[in-house]
Amino acid sequence: MSVFKKGSTIDWLKDIGEKSPQPTGRKGEKTIARYIGPLWKKSRRLQFSLLESGKELKRRPFPPGQHGNNPRKKLTEYGLQLREKQRIRFMYGLGERQLSRIFDEAKKQKGVAGTNALLLLESRLDNLVYRMGFSSTRRGARQLVNHGHVEVDGRRVNIPSFRVKPGQTIEIRERSKKLDVITDSLETAGLYDHLTVDKDRRKGVYERYPERSELNPEINEQLVVEFYSR
Repeated sequence: MSVFKKGSTIDWLKDIGEKSPQPTGRKGEKTIARYIGPLWKKSRRLQFSLLESGKELKRRPFPPGQHGNNPRKKLTEYGLQLREKQRIRFMYGLGERQLSRIFDEAKKQKGVAGTNALLLLESRLDNLVYRMGFSSTRRGARQLVNHGHVEVDGRRVNIPSFRVKPGQTIEIRERSKKLDVITDSLETAGLYDHLTVDKDRRKGVYERYPERSELNPEINEQLVVEFYSR
């Protein structure tokens, strides 16, 4: 077991809310609930844009706090793995147990475990509502799903973690299509090659799984695979 000294990884663990240098979410271990605090502050702490827009880091590209702009000591191997896991967890808005289960499932599938995990995350209904531009944030997309504003293949689905399959259609319910939050979001929404979106009809199709090259290049999912393999 590594020995952690003051000023190294163990101090950084306290900064992001981790109390123990051990993976959580496993049987008999304490789990961490889904984070609902300020994302911009968390983005600065993790040195990573959780909104994938880069806005959080434009003005202050350093961690929050009195000493945030001071050079930080190099993280240990465990610290790097933990930070990458936290980046993915907060970006997709998951609890620790949810993320752990996804990576466990990804390891059992054929192919590269890290890439498999990202595809499972990208196939979540709340993520696809966000990717299609019906919400400007994943949190907003989660709320739309929870409140019953979203249909999959004509059936209302209110489970954010619902796994959408390629070829399925996602549509905003008729009575919700004129919501201002949806209209405003669609005005600035980006386009993705693996999705087809009809903005006027508030409807989209999950055409295929995205290629790894189409996803966030700043993520190093292999570090997370190593984290859960400890």
